[in-house]
Amino acid sequence: MEENEKNTMEDKEKSNGKNKKLTRFILIALIAAAAIIGIIEYRLAQRYETTDDAQLETDISPVMSRVQGYIDKINFTDNQKVNKGDTLVILDNRDLLLREQQAQAALQSAQASLEVTKTNAESSEEDTKSAGLRTEQLAILLGNAQKDFDRYKKMFEEHSATQQEYDRKKTDMESLQKQVEASKQQQNETAKHTEAAREQVDVAASQVKQRQTDLDYAKLQVSYSYITAPFNGVVAKKNAVKGQLLQAGQAVCAIINPQDIWITANFKETQVKKMKAGMAVEVEVDAFPGKIIHAHLASSSPATGSEFSLIPPDNASGNFVKVVQRIPVRIELDRNDEMYSKLKPGMSVYVSVVLE
Repeated sequence: MEENEKNTMEDKEKSNGKNKKLTRFILIALIAAAAIIGIIEYRLAQRYETTDDAQLETDISPVMSRVQGYIDKINFTDNQKVNKGDTLVILDNRDLLLREQQAQAALQSAQASLEVTKTNAESSEEDTKSAGLRTEQLAILLGNAQKDFDRYKKMFEEHSATQQEYDRKKTDMESLQKQVEASKQQQNETAKHTEAAREQVDVAASQVKQRQTDLDYAKLQVSYSYITAPFNGVVAKKNAVKGQLLQAGQAVCAIINPQDIWITANFKETQVKKMKAGMAVEVEVDAFPGKIIHAHLASSSPATGSEFSLIPPDNASGNFVKVVQRIPVRIELDRNDEMYSKLKPGMSVYVSVVLE
Protein backbone atom coordinates (compact mmCIF):
# COMPACT_ATOMS: atom_id res chain seq x y z
CA MET A 1 0.00 0.00 0.00
CA GLU A 2 2.76 2.41 0.90
CA GLU A 3 4.66 1.43 -2.22
CA ASN A 4 1.63 2.28 -4.44
CA GLU A 5 1.28 5.72 -2.86
CA LYS A 6 4.97 6.33 -3.41
CA ASN A 7 4.65 5.46 -7.12
CA THR A 8 1.66 7.74 -7.45
CA MET A 9 3.56 10.66 -5.95
CA GLU A 10 6.46 10.10 -8.31
CA ASP A 11 4.11 10.06 -11.33
CA LYS A 12 2.54 13.39 -10.22
CA GLU A 13 5.96 14.99 -9.80
CA LYS A 14 6.99 13.87 -13.30
CA SER A 15 3.69 15.18 -14.77
CA ASN A 16 4.12 18.54 -13.02
CA GLY A 17 7.66 18.79 -14.31
CA LYS A 18 6.51 18.19 -17.88
CA ASN A 19 3.76 20.79 -17.51
CA LYS A 20 6.19 23.37 -16.20
CA LYS A 21 8.55 22.73 -19.12
CA LEU A 22 5.67 23.03 -21.61
CA THR A 23 4.46 26.26 -19.98
CA ARG A 24 7.99 27.64 -20.01
CA PHE A 25 8.37 26.70 -23.68
CA ILE A 26 5.06 28.35 -24.65
CA LEU A 27 5.97 31.48 -22.71
CA ILE A 28 9.37 31.67 -24.41
CA ALA A 29 7.70 31.13 -27.80
CA LEU A 30 5.18 33.92 -27.13
CA ILE A 31 7.93 36.28 -26.05
CA ALA A 32 9.94 35.43 -29.15
CA ALA A 33 6.89 35.91 -31.41
CA ALA A 34 6.11 39.25 -29.78
CA ALA A 35 9.72 40.30 -30.20
CA ILE A 36 9.69 39.31 -33.87
CA ILE A 37 6.41 41.14 -34.43
CA GLY A 38 7.79 44.15 -32.60
CA ILE A 39 10.92 44.17 -34.75
CA ILE A 40 8.84 43.85 -37.92
CA GLU A 41 6.51 46.64 -36.83
CA TYR A 42 9.47 48.81 -35.93
CA ARG A 43 11.10 48.25 -39.31
CA LEU A 44 7.81 48.92 -41.05
CA ALA A 45 7.35 52.07 -38.99
CA GLN A 46 10.76 53.22 -40.12
CA ARG A 47 9.79 52.71 -43.76
CA TYR A 48 6.03 53.47 -43.78
CA GLU A 49 3.53 55.81 -42.23
CA THR A 50 0.10 54.20 -42.28
CA THR A 51 -3.48 55.03 -41.42
CA ASP A 52 -6.91 53.52 -41.95
CA ASP A 53 -8.62 56.89 -41.39
CA ALA A 54 -8.88 57.55 -45.12
CA GLN A 55 -11.65 57.70 -47.71
CA LEU A 56 -12.02 58.09 -51.46
CA GLU A 57 -13.37 61.48 -52.54
CA THR A 58 -14.37 63.27 -55.72
CA ASP A 59 -16.21 66.39 -56.91
CA ILE A 60 -19.91 66.22 -56.11
CA SER A 61 -21.89 69.11 -57.56
CA PRO A 62 -25.53 69.74 -56.65
CA VAL A 63 -27.51 70.70 -59.76
CA MET A 64 -29.81 73.57 -58.80
CA SER A 65 -32.56 75.54 -60.48
CA ARG A 66 -31.73 79.21 -61.03
CA VAL A 67 -35.36 80.26 -61.55
CA GLN A 68 -38.71 79.33 -60.05
CA GLY A 69 -40.96 77.14 -62.12
CA TYR A 70 -42.91 73.92 -62.47
CA ILE A 71 -41.06 70.87 -63.81
CA ASP A 72 -42.33 70.06 -67.31
CA LYS A 73 -39.93 67.26 -68.31
CA ILE A 74 -37.21 65.11 -66.67
CA ASN A 75 -34.53 63.58 -68.89
CA PHE A 76 -32.52 61.52 -66.41
CA THR A 77 -32.72 58.74 -63.85
CA ASP A 78 -30.59 57.85 -60.85
CA ASN A 79 -27.10 56.48 -61.59
CA GLN A 80 -27.27 57.61 -65.23
CA LYS A 81 -24.14 58.80 -67.00
CA VAL A 82 -24.44 62.31 -68.47
CA ASN A 83 -22.22 64.63 -70.46
CA LYS A 84 -21.55 68.30 -69.91
CA GLY A 85 -24.39 70.38 -71.35
CA ASP A 86 -26.98 67.58 -71.40
CA THR A 87 -30.46 68.88 -70.54
CA LEU A 88 -31.56 67.21 -67.33
CA VAL A 89 -34.78 69.10 -66.49
CA ILE A 90 -37.05 71.41 -68.49
CA LEU A 91 -39.26 73.88 -66.63
CA ASP A 92 -42.55 75.34 -67.80
CA ASN A 93 -41.24 78.64 -69.21
CA ARG A 94 -44.36 80.20 -70.76
CA ASP A 95 -44.30 83.11 -68.32
CA LEU A 96 -40.61 83.67 -69.03
CA LEU A 97 -41.25 83.67 -72.78
CA LEU A 98 -43.97 86.30 -72.32
CA ARG A 99 -41.51 88.47 -70.40
CA GLU A 100 -39.03 88.04 -73.23
CA GLN A 101 -41.65 89.17 -75.76
CA GLN A 102 -42.48 92.19 -73.58
CA ALA A 103 -38.81 93.08 -73.39
CA GLN A 104 -38.50 92.68 -77.18
CA ALA A 105 -41.47 95.01 -77.75
CA ALA A 106 -40.08 97.57 -75.30
CA LEU A 107 -36.75 97.48 -77.15
CA GLN A 108 -38.43 98.05 -80.51
CA SER A 109 -40.38 100.98 -79.06
CA ALA A 110 -37.21 102.50 -77.62
CA GLN A 111 -35.42 102.07 -80.96
CA ALA A 112 -38.29 103.82 -82.78
CA SER A 113 -38.19 106.67 -80.27
CA LEU A 114 -34.47 106.97 -80.80
CA GLU A 115 -34.93 107.26 -84.56
CA VAL A 116 -37.57 109.98 -84.11
CA THR A 117 -35.32 111.85 -81.70
CA LYS A 118 -32.40 111.61 -84.12
CA THR A 119 -34.61 112.98 -86.92
CA ASN A 120 -35.68 115.90 -84.72
CA ALA A 121 -32.07 116.58 -83.76
CA GLU A 122 -30.97 116.57 -87.42
CA SER A 123 -33.82 118.95 -88.32
CA SER A 124 -32.86 121.27 -85.47
CA GLU A 125 -29.24 121.24 -86.64
CA GLU A 126 -30.36 122.18 -90.15
CA ASP A 127 -32.40 125.05 -88.70
CA THR A 128 -29.34 126.21 -86.77
CA LYS A 129 -27.20 126.11 -89.89
CA SER A 130 -29.86 128.02 -91.84
CA ALA A 131 -30.09 130.65 -89.13
CA GLY A 132 -26.32 131.02 -89.19
CA LEU A 133 -26.28 131.47 -92.96
CA ARG A 134 -29.08 134.06 -92.79
CA THR A 135 -27.19 135.94 -90.08
CA GLU A 136 -24.06 135.97 -92.23
CA GLN A 137 -26.03 137.21 -95.25
CA LEU A 138 -27.70 139.97 -93.23
CA ALA A 139 -24.32 140.93 -91.78
CA ILE A 140 -22.97 141.38 -95.30
CA LEU A 141 -25.99 143.47 -96.29
CA LEU A 142 -25.60 145.50 -93.11
CA GLY A 143 -21.96 146.16 -93.95
CA ASN A 144 -22.91 147.41 -97.39
CA ALA A 145 -25.74 149.53 -95.93
CA GLN A 146 -23.31 150.97 -93.38
CA LYS A 147 -20.95 151.99 -96.18
CA ASP A 148 -23.80 153.54 -98.21
CA PHE A 149 -25.01 155.42 -95.15
CA ASP A 150 -21.53 156.77 -94.38
CA ARG A 151 -21.13 157.89 -97.99
CA TYR A 152 -24.56 159.58 -98.13
CA LYS A 153 -23.95 161.15 -94.75
CA LYS A 154 -20.80 162.74 -96.06
CA MET A 155 -22.57 163.80 -99.24
CA PHE A 156 -25.44 165.21 -97.18
CA GLU A 157 -23.01 167.25 -95.13
CA GLU A 158 -21.52 168.56 -98.38
CA HIS A 159 -25.04 169.25 -99.70
CA SER A 160 -24.54 166.71 -102.48
CA ALA A 161 -27.42 164.52 -101.36
CA THR A 162 -30.93 165.35 -100.32
CA GLN A 163 -32.43 164.86 -96.89
CA GLN A 164 -34.74 162.19 -98.28
CA GLU A 165 -31.85 160.11 -99.65
CA TYR A 166 -29.97 160.47 -96.39
CA ASP A 167 -33.02 159.37 -94.34
CA ARG A 168 -33.65 156.40 -96.66
CA LYS A 169 -30.09 155.10 -96.28
CA LYS A 170 -30.25 155.58 -92.54
CA THR A 171 -33.55 153.70 -92.36
CA ASP A 172 -32.16 150.86 -94.50
CA MET A 173 -29.14 150.57 -92.23
CA GLU A 174 -31.17 150.58 -89.02
CA SER A 175 -33.59 148.02 -90.46
CA LEU A 176 -30.74 145.68 -91.33
CA GLN A 177 -29.25 146.16 -87.87
CA LYS A 178 -32.53 145.02 -86.32
CA GLN A 179 -32.73 142.09 -88.74
CA VAL A 180 -29.18 141.01 -87.84
CA GLU A 181 -29.99 141.20 -84.13
CA ALA A 182 -33.20 139.22 -84.65
CA SER A 183 -31.34 136.64 -86.77
CA LYS A 184 -28.65 136.22 -84.11
CA GLN A 185 -31.32 135.75 -81.46
CA GLN A 186 -33.05 133.16 -83.62
CA GLN A 187 -29.70 131.46 -84.23
CA ASN A 188 -29.11 131.26 -80.47
CA GLU A 189 -32.58 129.83 -79.90
CA THR A 190 -32.13 127.17 -82.58
CA ALA A 191 -28.69 126.32 -81.14
CA LYS A 192 -30.29 125.76 -77.73
CA HIS A 193 -32.96 123.59 -79.32
CA THR A 194 -30.25 121.63 -81.13
CA GLU A 195 -28.36 121.06 -77.88
CA ALA A 196 -31.55 119.90 -76.18
CA ALA A 197 -32.28 117.59 -79.12
CA ARG A 198 -28.79 116.07 -78.83
CA GLU A 199 -29.36 115.46 -75.12
CA GLN A 200 -32.67 113.80 -75.96
CA VAL A 201 -30.82 111.56 -78.43
CA ASP A 202 -28.42 110.54 -75.64
CA VAL A 203 -31.36 109.83 -73.33
CA ALA A 204 -33.14 107.82 -76.03
CA ALA A 205 -29.92 105.89 -76.73
CA SER A 206 -29.56 105.04 -73.04
CA GLN A 207 -33.17 103.86 -73.05
CA VAL A 208 -32.35 101.55 -75.95
CA LYS A 209 -29.38 100.15 -74.01
CA GLN A 210 -31.59 99.63 -70.97
CA ARG A 211 -34.23 97.85 -73.02
CA GLN A 212 -31.55 95.74 -74.68
CA THR A 213 -30.27 94.78 -71.24
CA ASP A 214 -33.80 93.88 -70.17
CA LEU A 215 -34.17 91.69 -73.25
CA ASP A 216 -30.83 89.96 -72.64
CA TYR A 217 -31.85 89.32 -69.03
CA ALA A 218 -35.23 87.92 -70.14
CA LYS A 219 -33.48 85.60 -72.60
CA LEU A 220 -31.09 84.52 -69.85
CA GLN A 221 -34.04 83.70 -67.60
CA VAL A 222 -35.55 81.61 -70.38
CA SER A 223 -32.26 79.73 -70.78
CA TYR A 224 -32.32 78.96 -67.04
CA SER A 225 -35.54 76.99 -67.58
CA TYR A 226 -33.32 74.34 -69.18
CA ILE A 227 -31.26 72.80 -66.36
CA THR A 228 -28.10 71.20 -67.76
CA ALA A 229 -25.25 69.05 -66.48
CA PRO A 230 -22.23 71.15 -65.40
CA PHE A 231 -19.70 68.43 -66.31
CA ASN A 232 -19.38 64.79 -67.37
CA GLY A 233 -20.39 62.44 -64.59
CA VAL A 234 -23.02 60.22 -63.03
CA VAL A 235 -26.35 61.46 -61.67
CA ALA A 236 -27.21 60.65 -58.06
CA LYS A 237 -29.78 61.71 -55.44
CA LYS A 238 -32.58 62.48 -57.84
CA ASN A 239 -34.95 64.96 -56.21
CA ALA A 240 -37.29 65.96 -59.02
CA VAL A 241 -40.84 64.94 -59.96
CA LYS A 242 -42.81 66.12 -62.97
CA GLY A 243 -45.18 68.91 -61.97
CA GLN A 244 -43.14 69.81 -58.89
CA LEU A 245 -42.66 73.51 -58.15
CA LEU A 246 -38.95 74.29 -57.97
CA GLN A 247 -37.68 77.31 -56.11
CA ALA A 248 -34.59 79.19 -57.21
CA GLY A 249 -31.61 77.49 -55.60
CA GLN A 250 -33.39 74.17 -55.04
CA ALA A 251 -31.38 71.07 -56.04
CA VAL A 252 -32.86 68.54 -58.47
CA CYS A 253 -29.97 66.06 -58.25
CA ALA A 254 -26.24 65.75 -57.72
CA ILE A 255 -23.57 64.86 -60.25
CA ILE A 256 -20.49 62.86 -59.27
CA ASN A 257 -17.29 62.99 -61.28
CA PRO A 258 -15.95 59.40 -61.30
CA GLN A 259 -12.99 60.33 -63.48
CA ASP A 260 -11.27 62.40 -60.81
CA ILE A 261 -11.04 60.44 -57.56
CA TRP A 262 -8.52 61.13 -54.82
CA ILE A 263 -7.92 60.09 -51.22
CA THR A 264 -8.16 62.23 -48.13
CA ALA A 265 -6.11 60.50 -45.42
CA ASN A 266 -6.11 61.84 -41.87
CA PHE A 267 -2.68 61.20 -40.35
CA LYS A 268 -1.75 61.87 -36.74
CA GLU A 269 0.24 65.04 -36.26
CA THR A 270 3.17 62.91 -35.06
CA GLN A 271 3.26 61.05 -38.39
CA VAL A 272 3.60 63.88 -40.88
CA LYS A 273 7.06 65.19 -39.96
CA LYS A 274 8.79 62.82 -42.41
CA MET A 275 6.14 63.00 -45.12
CA LYS A 276 6.76 65.09 -48.25
CA ALA A 277 4.86 65.81 -51.44
CA GLY A 278 5.68 63.34 -54.18
CA MET A 279 6.27 60.33 -51.93
CA ALA A 280 4.96 57.00 -53.18
CA VAL A 281 1.84 55.63 -51.50
CA GLU A 282 0.44 52.10 -51.42
CA VAL A 283 -3.35 51.94 -51.15
CA GLU A 284 -5.52 49.00 -50.19
CA VAL A 285 -9.29 49.39 -50.57
CA ASP A 286 -11.44 47.62 -47.98
CA ALA A 287 -13.78 46.47 -50.75
CA PHE A 288 -10.91 44.77 -52.63
CA PRO A 289 -8.65 43.17 -50.00
CA GLY A 290 -5.20 42.14 -51.16
CA LYS A 291 -5.27 44.53 -54.15
CA ILE A 292 -2.64 47.29 -54.01
CA ILE A 293 -3.21 50.55 -55.89
CA HIS A 294 -0.24 52.82 -56.47
CA ALA A 295 -0.53 56.52 -55.71
CA HIS A 296 1.53 59.50 -54.58
CA LEU A 297 1.24 62.13 -51.87
CA ALA A 298 0.05 65.39 -53.45
CA SER A 299 -0.28 67.86 -50.57
CA SER A 300 -1.20 68.28 -46.94
CA SER A 301 -3.69 70.60 -45.26
CA PRO A 302 -2.38 73.85 -43.76
CA ALA A 303 -4.31 73.13 -40.56
CA THR A 304 -5.66 70.19 -38.59
CA GLY A 305 -9.11 68.85 -39.32
CA SER A 306 -10.53 70.16 -36.06
CA GLU A 307 -9.79 73.74 -37.11
CA PHE A 308 -12.32 73.38 -39.93
CA SER A 309 -15.05 71.94 -37.74
CA LEU A 310 -18.27 73.84 -37.18
CA ILE A 311 -17.27 74.59 -33.59
CA PRO A 312 -13.46 74.57 -33.29
CA PRO A 313 -12.14 73.43 -29.89
CA ASP A 314 -11.33 76.16 -27.40
CA ASN A 315 -8.59 74.90 -25.10
CA ALA A 316 -8.55 78.15 -23.13
CA SER A 317 -11.84 77.37 -21.40
CA GLY A 318 -12.72 74.53 -19.07
CA ASN A 319 -10.61 71.47 -18.39
CA PHE A 320 -7.97 70.73 -21.00
CA VAL A 321 -7.61 67.17 -22.32
CA LYS A 322 -4.80 66.74 -24.81
CA VAL A 323 -5.86 64.84 -27.92
CA VAL A 324 -3.61 63.90 -30.81
CA GLN A 325 -4.77 65.96 -33.77
CA ARG A 326 -5.05 64.68 -37.31
CA ILE A 327 -3.94 66.46 -40.45
CA PRO A 328 -5.76 65.79 -43.76
CA VAL A 329 -3.42 64.71 -46.57
CA ARG A 330 -4.42 64.56 -50.24
CA ILE A 331 -3.25 61.49 -52.14
CA GLU A 332 -3.55 61.26 -55.92
CA LEU A 333 -4.23 57.83 -57.41
CA ASP A 334 -2.63 56.33 -60.49
CA ARG A 335 -5.42 56.63 -63.06
CA ASN A 336 -3.83 54.00 -65.28
CA ASP A 337 -4.22 51.38 -62.57
CA GLU A 338 -6.72 48.65 -63.54
CA MET A 339 -8.50 49.09 -60.20
CA TYR A 340 -9.13 52.81 -60.70
CA SER A 341 -12.35 52.32 -62.69
CA LYS A 342 -13.82 50.18 -59.89
CA LEU A 343 -13.40 52.78 -57.16
CA LYS A 344 -16.38 54.62 -55.70
CA PRO A 345 -16.25 57.87 -53.72
CA GLY A 346 -16.74 57.28 -50.01
CA MET A 347 -14.99 53.90 -49.89
CA SER A 348 -12.67 53.31 -46.93
CA VAL A 349 -9.02 52.64 -47.71
CA TYR A 350 -5.80 51.78 -45.89
CA VAL A 351 -2.85 53.88 -47.02
CA SER A 352 0.86 53.38 -46.51
CA VAL A 353 3.20 56.27 -47.33
CA VAL A 354 6.64 55.02 -48.35
CA LEU A 355 9.16 57.20 -46.52
CA GLU A 356 12.32 58.14 -48.37
